[in-house]
Amino acid sequence: MGLRLILATDALSPPLTGIGRYAYELATRLPLCGDVEEMRYLGMCAWKGWAADLRRDDQRSAGAVLGTPAWLARLRNHMASKPWAVEVYDQVSEVWRSRLLRQGRGAVYHSPNYFLPAYDGPSVATVHDLSIDRFPETHPAARRRYFELAFRRSLDRADALITDSETVRQELSADFSVAPQRVTAVPLGVDVSFRPCIKEELHPVLERYGLAHGQYMLSVGTLEPRKKLDQLITAYAGLPEQLRALFPLVLTGASGWLNDRAKPLIERGQAEGWLRYLGFVPQVDLPAIYAGAHAFAMISIYEGFGLPLLEAMASGVPVLTSDRSCMPEVTAGAALLVDPDDVAAIREQLLRLIEDNLWRTDAKACGLKRAATLTWDRCVEQTVEVYRSVV
Repeated sequence: MGLRLILATDALSPPLTGIGRYAYELATRLPLCGDVEEMRYLGMCAWKGWAADLRRDDQRSAGAVLGTPAWLARLRNHMASKPWAVEVYDQVSEVWRSRLLRQGRGAVYHSPNYFLPAYDGPSVATVHDLSIDRFPETHPAARRRYFELAFRRSLDRADALITDSETVRQELSADFSVAPQRVTAVPLGVDVSFRPCIKEELHPVLERYGLAHGQYMLSVGTLEPRKKLDQLITAYAGLPEQLRALFPLVLTGASGWLNDRAKPLIERGQAEGWLRYLGFVPQVDLPAIYAGAHAFAMISIYEGFGLPLLEAMASGVPVLTSDRSCMPEVTAGAALLVDPDDVAAIREQLLRLIEDNLWRTDAKACGLKRAATLTWDRCVEQTVEVYRSVV
Protein backbone atom coordinates (compact mmCIF):
# COMPACT_ATOMS: atom_id res chain seq x y z
CA MET A 1 0.00 0.00 0.00
CA GLY A 2 1.35 3.42 -0.98
CA LEU A 3 2.04 6.18 1.50
CA ARG A 4 -0.24 9.18 1.83
CA LEU A 5 1.76 12.23 2.91
CA ILE A 6 1.21 15.81 4.03
CA LEU A 7 4.27 18.06 3.97
CA ALA A 8 4.33 21.43 5.75
CA THR A 9 5.69 24.07 3.39
CA ASP A 10 5.76 27.25 5.49
CA ALA A 11 9.60 27.25 5.25
CA LEU A 12 9.42 27.23 1.45
CA SER A 13 9.57 30.98 0.93
CA PRO A 14 12.10 32.23 -1.65
CA PRO A 15 14.87 33.14 -1.39
CA LEU A 16 15.57 29.72 0.06
CA THR A 17 18.07 29.25 2.85
CA GLY A 18 19.00 25.99 4.61
CA ILE A 19 15.64 24.76 5.94
CA GLY A 20 13.83 26.13 2.90
CA ARG A 21 16.20 24.21 0.64
CA TYR A 22 15.51 21.01 2.59
CA ALA A 23 11.74 21.56 2.31
CA TYR A 24 12.08 22.21 -1.43
CA GLU A 25 13.99 18.98 -2.02
CA LEU A 26 11.39 16.95 -0.11
CA ALA A 27 8.47 18.70 -1.79
CA THR A 28 9.76 18.04 -5.29
CA ARG A 29 11.39 14.63 -4.87
CA LEU A 30 8.90 12.77 -2.67
CA PRO A 31 6.16 12.69 -5.37
CA LEU A 32 8.65 10.88 -7.64
CA CYS A 33 9.16 8.13 -5.08
CA GLY A 34 7.38 4.88 -5.95
CA ASP A 35 6.26 4.36 -2.35
CA VAL A 36 4.23 7.60 -2.32
CA GLU A 37 0.62 7.23 -3.41
CA GLU A 38 -0.64 10.73 -2.53
CA MET A 39 1.18 13.96 -1.71
CA ARG A 40 -0.47 17.06 -0.23
CA TYR A 41 1.04 20.29 1.03
CA LEU A 42 0.02 22.46 3.98
CA GLY A 43 1.22 26.06 3.95
CA MET A 44 1.34 28.59 6.72
CA CYS A 45 -2.41 29.05 6.84
CA ALA A 46 -3.98 27.07 3.96
CA TRP A 47 -3.79 23.92 1.87
CA LYS A 48 -1.49 24.51 -1.08
CA GLY A 49 -1.02 23.00 -4.55
CA TRP A 50 -0.58 19.37 -5.48
CA ALA A 51 2.56 17.61 -6.65
CA ALA A 52 1.40 17.80 -10.26
CA ASP A 53 1.65 21.61 -10.08
CA LEU A 54 5.40 21.57 -9.41
CA ARG A 55 8.42 21.72 -11.68
CA ARG A 56 11.40 19.88 -10.23
CA ASP A 57 13.91 22.26 -11.83
CA ASP A 58 12.25 25.54 -10.84
CA GLN A 59 12.45 26.78 -7.25
CA ARG A 60 10.38 29.84 -8.16
CA SER A 61 7.44 27.70 -9.27
CA ALA A 62 7.69 25.62 -6.10
CA GLY A 63 7.73 28.76 -4.00
CA ALA A 64 4.77 30.23 -5.87
CA VAL A 65 2.70 27.05 -5.61
CA LEU A 66 3.62 25.92 -2.11
CA GLY A 67 5.39 28.68 -0.24
CA THR A 68 4.23 31.43 2.08
CA PRO A 69 3.17 34.56 0.13
CA ALA A 70 5.81 37.29 0.29
CA TRP A 71 3.57 39.71 2.19
CA LEU A 72 2.69 37.08 4.77
CA ALA A 73 6.33 36.03 5.15
CA ARG A 74 7.28 39.67 5.78
CA LEU A 75 4.52 40.01 8.37
CA ARG A 76 5.62 36.77 10.07
CA ASN A 77 9.24 37.91 10.16
CA HIS A 78 8.23 41.28 11.58
CA MET A 79 6.14 39.65 14.29
CA ALA A 80 8.94 37.19 15.04
CA SER A 81 11.00 40.07 16.45
CA LYS A 82 8.42 40.84 19.14
CA PRO A 83 7.98 38.41 22.07
CA TRP A 84 4.32 39.34 22.62
CA ALA A 85 3.54 38.72 18.93
CA VAL A 86 5.23 35.33 19.08
CA GLU A 87 2.79 34.20 21.77
CA VAL A 88 -0.17 35.37 19.70
CA TYR A 89 1.22 33.63 16.61
CA ASP A 90 1.70 30.41 18.56
CA GLN A 91 -1.89 30.38 19.77
CA VAL A 92 -3.46 31.32 16.44
CA SER A 93 -1.34 28.98 14.29
CA GLU A 94 -1.88 26.10 16.70
CA VAL A 95 -5.67 26.37 16.44
CA TRP A 96 -5.75 27.12 12.70
CA ARG A 97 -3.40 24.38 11.53
CA SER A 98 -4.98 21.77 13.77
CA ARG A 99 -8.34 22.66 12.25
CA LEU A 100 -6.96 22.34 8.71
CA LEU A 101 -5.39 18.98 9.55
CA ARG A 102 -8.81 17.54 10.34
CA GLN A 103 -8.89 16.98 6.58
CA GLY A 104 -5.70 14.92 6.81
CA ARG A 105 -7.58 11.62 6.72
CA GLY A 106 -4.82 9.75 8.55
CA ALA A 107 -2.00 10.66 6.17
CA VAL A 108 1.53 11.00 7.59
CA TYR A 109 2.14 14.67 8.44
CA HIS A 110 5.76 15.86 8.24
CA SER A 111 7.00 19.22 9.46
CA PRO A 112 10.50 19.84 8.04
CA ASN A 113 10.85 22.82 10.38
CA TYR A 114 10.77 21.60 14.01
CA PHE A 115 7.16 22.29 15.04
CA LEU A 116 4.02 20.13 14.99
CA PRO A 117 0.40 21.18 15.51
CA ALA A 118 -2.11 18.84 17.13
CA TYR A 119 -3.07 16.08 14.68
CA ASP A 120 -4.80 12.75 15.17
CA GLY A 121 -2.73 11.02 12.48
CA PRO A 122 0.94 9.97 12.46
CA SER A 123 3.38 12.89 12.74
CA VAL A 124 7.07 13.34 11.92
CA ALA A 125 9.20 16.42 12.65
CA THR A 126 12.72 17.29 11.54
CA VAL A 127 14.93 18.89 14.19
CA HIS A 128 17.82 20.53 12.35
CA ASP A 129 19.84 21.66 15.35
CA LEU A 130 19.62 22.54 19.03
CA SER A 131 21.44 25.86 18.87
CA ILE A 132 18.68 27.67 20.78
CA ASP A 133 19.08 25.19 23.62
CA ARG A 134 22.89 25.03 23.54
CA PHE A 135 23.75 28.59 22.48
CA PRO A 136 20.69 30.70 23.36
CA GLU A 137 22.74 33.90 23.33
CA THR A 138 23.16 33.55 19.55
CA HIS A 139 19.41 33.95 18.89
CA PRO A 140 16.94 36.84 19.24
CA ALA A 141 14.78 36.82 22.38
CA ALA A 142 11.52 36.37 20.46
CA ARG A 143 12.81 33.25 18.71
CA ARG A 144 13.91 31.78 22.02
CA ARG A 145 10.45 32.44 23.42
CA TYR A 146 8.76 30.61 20.54
CA PHE A 147 10.95 27.56 21.11
CA GLU A 148 10.04 27.64 24.79
CA LEU A 149 6.36 27.59 23.84
CA ALA A 150 6.33 25.09 21.00
CA PHE A 151 9.39 22.84 20.86
CA ARG A 152 8.82 20.47 23.79
CA ARG A 153 5.16 20.19 22.80
CA SER A 154 6.21 19.18 19.28
CA LEU A 155 8.64 16.55 20.56
CA ASP A 156 5.87 15.00 22.63
CA ARG A 157 3.49 14.92 19.64
CA ALA A 158 5.91 13.34 17.18
CA ASP A 159 5.65 9.64 16.41
CA ALA A 160 9.14 9.89 14.93
CA LEU A 161 11.85 12.54 14.75
CA ILE A 162 14.49 13.19 12.11
CA THR A 163 17.81 14.97 12.60
CA ASP A 164 20.31 16.05 9.96
CA SER A 165 23.26 14.40 11.71
CA GLU A 166 24.13 11.73 14.24
CA THR A 167 25.55 14.50 16.43
CA VAL A 168 22.17 16.20 16.79
CA ARG A 169 20.42 12.84 17.22
CA GLN A 170 22.56 12.18 20.28
CA GLU A 171 22.09 15.73 21.57
CA LEU A 172 18.32 15.45 21.27
CA SER A 173 18.30 12.29 23.36
CA ALA A 174 20.68 13.74 25.94
CA ASP A 175 19.17 17.23 26.29
CA PHE A 176 15.45 16.40 26.03
CA SER A 177 15.33 12.77 27.22
CA VAL A 178 13.94 11.61 23.87
CA ALA A 179 14.14 7.84 23.49
CA PRO A 180 16.92 7.12 20.96
CA GLN A 181 14.74 4.70 18.99
CA ARG A 182 12.34 7.59 18.19
CA VAL A 183 15.07 9.58 16.41
CA THR A 184 16.67 8.82 13.04
CA ALA A 185 19.65 10.70 11.63
CA VAL A 186 19.07 11.39 7.92
CA PRO A 187 21.96 13.37 6.38
CA LEU A 188 21.17 16.11 3.92
CA GLY A 189 22.27 15.92 0.29
CA VAL A 190 23.98 18.06 -2.30
CA ASP A 191 22.57 19.08 -5.66
CA VAL A 192 24.36 17.86 -8.79
CA SER A 193 24.89 21.50 -9.82
CA PHE A 194 27.67 21.67 -7.22
CA ARG A 195 30.64 20.13 -9.06
CA PRO A 196 34.15 20.97 -10.24
CA CYS A 197 34.08 23.19 -13.33
CA ILE A 198 36.64 24.50 -15.78
CA LYS A 199 37.39 28.20 -15.82
CA GLU A 200 35.46 28.89 -19.03
CA GLU A 201 32.21 27.49 -17.59
CA LEU A 202 32.40 29.81 -14.60
CA HIS A 203 33.42 33.00 -16.36
CA PRO A 204 29.93 34.55 -16.96
CA VAL A 205 28.88 34.28 -13.29
CA LEU A 206 32.26 35.20 -11.80
CA GLU A 207 32.58 38.20 -14.07
CA ARG A 208 29.18 39.45 -12.95
CA TYR A 209 30.36 39.42 -9.32
CA GLY A 210 33.81 40.78 -10.09
CA LEU A 211 35.57 37.56 -9.02
CA ALA A 212 38.63 35.90 -10.55
CA HIS A 213 38.74 32.12 -10.92
CA GLY A 214 40.84 30.45 -8.23
CA GLN A 215 41.75 33.77 -6.61
CA TYR A 216 39.51 34.13 -3.57
CA MET A 217 38.73 32.46 -0.26
CA LEU A 218 35.01 31.79 0.12
CA SER A 219 32.75 31.61 3.17
CA VAL A 220 28.98 31.06 2.83
CA GLY A 221 26.53 31.62 5.66
CA THR A 222 24.11 34.02 7.31
CA LEU A 223 25.74 36.83 9.28
CA GLU A 224 24.91 35.63 12.78
CA PRO A 225 26.92 34.87 15.93
CA ARG A 226 27.16 31.07 15.55
CA LYS A 227 29.16 31.44 12.34
CA LYS A 228 32.09 33.05 14.20
CA LEU A 229 32.72 35.38 11.27
CA ASP A 230 34.37 37.89 13.60
CA GLN A 231 37.01 35.27 14.42
CA LEU A 232 37.48 34.30 10.78
CA ILE A 233 37.86 37.91 9.64
CA THR A 234 40.24 38.75 12.50
CA ALA A 235 42.40 35.73 11.64
CA TYR A 236 42.34 36.61 7.93
CA ALA A 237 43.40 40.17 8.71
CA GLY A 238 46.53 38.69 10.30
CA LEU A 239 47.66 36.94 7.11
CA PRO A 240 50.48 38.51 5.06
CA GLU A 241 49.26 41.49 3.06
CA GLN A 242 50.38 40.00 -0.26
CA LEU A 243 48.43 36.80 0.42
CA ARG A 244 45.26 38.73 1.24
CA ALA A 245 45.66 40.76 -1.94
CA LEU A 246 46.06 37.59 -4.02
CA PHE A 247 43.22 35.70 -2.27
CA PRO A 248 40.66 38.18 -0.87
CA LEU A 249 38.07 36.82 1.56
CA VAL A 250 34.61 36.67 -0.09
CA LEU A 251 31.54 36.37 2.15
CA THR A 252 28.05 35.52 0.94
CA GLY A 253 24.88 35.22 2.98
CA ALA A 254 21.87 37.11 4.31
CA SER A 255 22.48 39.89 6.84
CA GLY A 256 21.02 37.80 9.67
CA TRP A 257 20.85 38.96 13.29
CA LEU A 258 22.98 39.96 16.28
CA ASN A 259 25.89 40.70 13.96
CA ASP A 260 27.19 43.90 15.56
CA ARG A 261 30.65 42.35 16.05
CA ALA A 262 31.05 41.12 12.48
CA LYS A 263 29.71 44.12 10.54
CA PRO A 264 32.43 46.66 11.52
CA LEU A 265 35.09 44.09 10.68
CA ILE A 266 33.49 43.49 7.28
CA GLU A 267 33.38 47.23 6.59
CA ARG A 268 37.03 47.62 7.58
CA GLY A 269 38.14 44.68 5.41
CA GLN A 270 36.22 46.05 2.44
CA ALA A 271 37.75 49.51 2.94
CA GLU A 272 41.23 47.96 3.01
CA GLY A 273 40.50 45.99 -0.17
CA TRP A 274 41.01 42.39 1.02
CA LEU A 275 37.37 41.46 1.79
CA ARG A 276 34.19 41.38 -0.31
CA TYR A 277 30.68 40.95 1.10
CA LEU A 278 28.28 39.89 -1.67
CA GLY A 279 25.15 39.62 0.49
CA PHE A 280 22.60 36.94 -0.35
CA VAL A 281 23.52 35.18 -3.60
CA PRO A 282 20.73 33.46 -5.60
CA GLN A 283 20.87 29.67 -5.66
CA VAL A 284 21.41 29.65 -9.42
CA ASP A 285 24.74 31.48 -9.03
CA LEU A 286 26.10 29.68 -5.96
CA PRO A 287 27.57 26.60 -7.75
CA ALA A 288 29.82 28.78 -9.89
CA ILE A 289 30.93 30.88 -6.93
CA TYR A 290 31.83 27.72 -4.98
CA ALA A 291 33.63 26.09 -7.91
CA GLY A 292 35.63 29.23 -8.65
CA ALA A 293 37.04 29.52 -5.12
CA HIS A 294 40.63 28.71 -4.17
CA ALA A 295 39.42 27.42 -0.80
CA PHE A 296 36.44 27.48 1.56
CA ALA A 297 36.24 28.31 5.28
CA MET A 298 33.33 27.96 7.71
CA ILE A 299 34.26 27.90 11.40
CA SER A 300 30.85 27.91 13.11
CA ILE A 301 30.75 27.15 16.80
CA TYR A 302 27.68 24.97 16.18
CA GLU A 303 25.73 23.53 13.23
CA GLY A 304 23.13 20.84 12.77
CA PHE A 305 24.72 19.78 9.48
CA GLY A 306 26.48 22.63 7.69
CA LEU A 307 25.24 22.25 4.10
CA PRO A 308 27.82 24.73 2.71
CA LEU A 309 30.58 22.31 3.77
CA LEU A 310 29.05 19.62 1.59
CA GLU A 311 28.51 22.02 -1.32
CA ALA A 312 32.16 23.12 -1.16
CA MET A 313 33.46 19.52 -1.08
CA ALA A 314 31.22 18.57 -4.01
CA SER A 315 32.67 21.52 -5.92
CA GLY A 316 36.21 20.19 -5.50
CA VAL A 317 37.24 22.99 -3.13
CA PRO A 318 39.47 22.38 -0.05
CA VAL A 319 37.72 23.12 3.25
CA LEU A 320 38.59 24.50 6.68
CA THR A 321 35.96 24.08 9.35
CA SER A 322 35.39 23.94 13.08
CA ASP A 323 36.29 21.01 15.30
CA ARG A 324 32.95 21.43 17.11
CA SER A 325 29.51 19.75 16.92
CA CYS A 326 28.75 17.97 13.64
CA MET A 327 31.45 19.47 11.41
CA PRO A 328 33.93 16.59 11.85
CA GLU A 329 31.09 14.14 11.18
CA VAL A 330 29.99 15.86 7.96
CA THR A 331 33.47 16.36 6.51
CA ALA A 332 34.63 12.88 7.62
CA GLY A 333 38.37 13.53 7.47
CA ALA A 334 38.28 15.55 4.25
CA ALA A 335 38.74 18.99 5.87
CA LEU A 336 41.13 20.86 8.11
CA LEU A 337 39.66 21.28 11.60
CA VAL A 338 40.27 24.18 13.98
CA ASP A 339 39.13 25.57 17.32
CA PRO A 340 36.78 28.44 16.31
CA ASP A 341 37.75 30.42 19.42
CA ASP A 342 41.51 30.34 18.74
CA VAL A 343 42.41 33.15 16.31
CA ALA A 344 46.07 32.16 16.11
CA ALA A 345 45.16 28.55 15.24
CA ILE A 346 42.64 29.75 12.63
CA ARG A 347 45.30 31.94 11.01
CA GLU A 348 47.77 29.03 10.94
CA GLN A 349 45.24 26.70 9.33
CA LEU A 350 44.21 29.36 6.80
CA LEU A 351 47.83 29.53 5.67
CA ARG A 352 47.90 25.78 5.18
CA LEU A 353 44.54 25.85 3.42
CA ILE A 354 45.89 28.39 0.93
CA GLU A 355 49.49 27.29 0.45
CA ASP A 356 49.91 23.55 1.17
CA ASN A 357 49.42 22.20 -2.35
CA LEU A 358 50.10 18.58 -1.40
CA TRP A 359 47.38 18.66 1.25
CA ARG A 360 45.05 20.62 -1.05
CA THR A 361 45.27 17.95 -3.77
CA ASP A 362 44.44 15.20 -1.29
CA ALA A 363 41.64 17.24 0.32
CA LYS A 364 39.95 17.84 -3.03
CA ALA A 365 39.87 14.11 -3.78
CA CYS A 366 38.68 13.18 -0.28
CA GLY A 367 36.02 15.89 -0.36
CA LEU A 368 34.63 14.74 -3.69
CA LYS A 369 34.52 11.15 -2.42
CA ARG A 370 32.70 12.18 0.76
CA ALA A 371 30.21 14.38 -1.10
CA ALA A 372 29.35 11.54 -3.50
CA THR A 373 27.93 9.56 -0.55
CA LEU A 374 25.48 12.31 0.43
CA THR A 375 22.75 12.87 -2.14
CA TRP A 376 19.22 14.26 -1.95
CA ASP A 377 17.87 11.02 -3.41
CA ARG A 378 19.43 9.10 -0.53
CA CYS A 379 18.01 11.64 1.93
CA VAL A 380 14.51 11.15 0.51
CA GLU A 381 14.81 7.35 0.56
CA GLN A 382 15.78 7.36 4.23
CA THR A 383 13.01 9.85 5.03
CA VAL A 384 10.45 7.53 3.42
CA GLU A 385 11.72 4.73 5.66
CA VAL A 386 10.89 6.91 8.67
CA TYR A 387 7.37 7.49 7.30
CA ARG A 388 6.97 3.74 6.92
CA SER A 389 7.90 3.24 10.57
CA VAL A 390 4.93 5.29 11.84
CA VAL A 391 2.09 3.85 9.72
